[in-house]
Amino acid sequence: MEAAKKVQNFRPSEKCPIRGVLGRLGDKWSMLVLVTLDANGTMRFGELRKAIEDISQRMLTVTLRTLEADGLVERTVYAEVPPRVEYSLTSTGRSLMPHVEALVGWALEHLPAILARRSGGHAENKD
Repeated sequence: MEAAKKVQNFRPSEKCPIRGVLGRLGDKWSMLVLVTLDANGTMRFGELRKAIEDISQRMLTVTLRTLEADGLVERTVYAEVPPRVEYSLTSTGRSLMPHVEALVGWALEHLPAILARRSGGHAENKD
């Protein structure tokens, strides 16, 4: 007797936690900001913008606000003139990083084959 497959339905509503989380984390900017903060520790806005060269100021602002609202990034404002603002990963953000690193590792491992397929070549599939 064949084992029954477990089917997961992804409802298009706010009641589906997977859609919400993956939607927030699935964009390239969120991942790049998280990886950059993990690699460099606490950073100022300008440092983040220089580290992620092709992100616009507006998109970095929106991404940081979203990550902050989700509790993955902490924004610290110092009462100085001019005001100094720094961003860092929260403990929740740090707990996500091993999973992000695993995904990055997978991407690096399979990048040559993916690029070969994209260019029309056929890389050998080890599976």
